[in-house]
Amino acid sequence: MDFIHQLGPVALGSRLRRISEQLTAEASLIYADYNLAFQPRWYPVFYLVAQQPGLTANEIAERLGHTHAAVSQVVKELVKSELLAAEPSASDQRRRLLHLTARGQTLLPQLQAQTADVRHGIEDLLATAAPHLWSALEALEQHLHQQPLHQRVAAARQRRVSSGEYIRDYTAADQPIFRQLNVEWITRYFALEPADLKALDQPQDYILAPGGCILLAESAGQVVGACALIKLRDEPGYELAKMAVSPAAQGQGLGYRLGQAAVQRARELGATRLYLESNSVLTPALRLYRKLGFRPVANPPASPYARADVFMELFLT
Repeated sequence: MDFIHQLGPVALGSRLRRISEQLTAEASLIYADYNLAFQPRWYPVFYLVAQQPGLTANEIAERLGHTHAAVSQVVKELVKSELLAAEPSASDQRRRLLHLTARGQTLLPQLQAQTADVRHGIEDLLATAAPHLWSALEALEQHLHQQPLHQRVAAARQRRVSSGEYIRDYTAADQPIFRQLNVEWITRYFALEPADLKALDQPQDYILAPGGCILLAESAGQVVGACALIKLRDEPGYELAKMAVSPAAQGQGLGYRLGQAAVQRARELGATRLYLESNSVLTPALRLYRKLGFRPVANPPASPYARADVFMELFLT
């Protein structure tokens, strides 16, 4: 199981870094195919100077959105490779203006031909894998510029602290409230069944010991939500079960956040699939499951619950 994939969106930076490293490795192979003695990291600096000769390293860093230190290092390497030259400005001797050398000018047409081929190759990749990825990346950069990620995380933290809400793991002392929350909603619509009593009266034996877990949601020091992951016997998956939110805490998105936490925990546990059973009268719950990504099961297995008439699954790979 791919751990970066298991971590989900929280590992966005690591996921992008891994893709970047793979593309950089591919770029080295491409340059070798074209017999170009050229480093992938040189490309944006070299190509920008080719299009706009007379720029300084500072100006290049601003246009590329890279650090001055990183650009300066690339410039040094390009100068050492005799592809770029730096000359003092006539108006300010401290400013070093960059332009292609004769060797750089000779390399440029070969690089332009390779660039055209690479453009077509990447367009083919994007069309096959994600047609709108480039637009999405542009939007992501714009939103990060408008409100950096650290500010968004700080806002999320403030919302959590203000509400006093957090999600934690079950302990043995939580069995009464775990039972109470589920008995409340089950008896509102149905009758308790033997499978309910096994899970609610003996969660240690029925849920935890076989490899499952229980998550609880707290708000203002009170447990107001719960859900369980019950290990499936014949596959690396779990049943999402015994999901309950106190009536006083409903309508605030707590069920969705609890469900997201359960899905993420299942990924961390190496699950490839989540399965659940519900009932068609539980409209808000079914809407929540669909929002989490669950879809109907074509051929559901036999259920221990008489009330079960909806069967859904979510693939995690």
